[in-house]
Amino acid sequence: MNNISKALFLDRDGVVNIDHGYVYEPAKFEFVPGVFTACKAFADAGYKLIIVTNQSGIGRGYYSEMDFHTLTQWMIAQFAAHQVTVTDVYFCPHHRKKALPEYLKECDCRKPAPGMLLQGIADHHINPASSIMVGDKLSDMQAASKAVIGTRVLVRSGQEFDARAIDSADHVCDSLADLPSILL
Repeated sequence: MNNISKALFLDRDGVVNIDHGYVYEPAKFEFVPGVFTACKAFADAGYKLIIVTNQSGIGRGYYSEMDFHTLTQWMIAQFAAHQVTVTDVYFCPHHRKKALPEYLKECDCRKPAPGMLLQGIADHHINPASSIMVGDKLSDMQAASKAVIGTRVLVRSGQEFDARAIDSADHVCDSLADLPSILL
């Protein structure tokens, strides 16, 4: 692999946007304060920005894959308007217990499985050891660990974590906005 890169892998709901639960409409998508500034700092430092998001709302029938893609294109455009390039977005619509038949399955992409991260690593020639995963759940940290991501960051996003979640992270901070001052 030539030109191996590093990435800032981001969970979406609770990290990029405030988690209002099953968000699929731009009008209800509220960016976390400081997200664009933080992401630009990482992009300027040579990180590719890759979003990896469980989207069981698709599998549950709350919204369609088309709804998700429409929102994703809008979100990417908002980043672009702030001079930030989102390299890619990976999503998992599956759920092993609560989903419509076509999405009802045990998969390797739903975090804590590392499938989305491994796909991003392969697709974009990423060195996982020099990369960062930012999430707001234990499952994000577990997926990062399985994908051998070098730095794992848990953002509180207004949540409380148990010791297991905190122990799984290299850093814990209030939001993505705090991260450049910690890691750059």
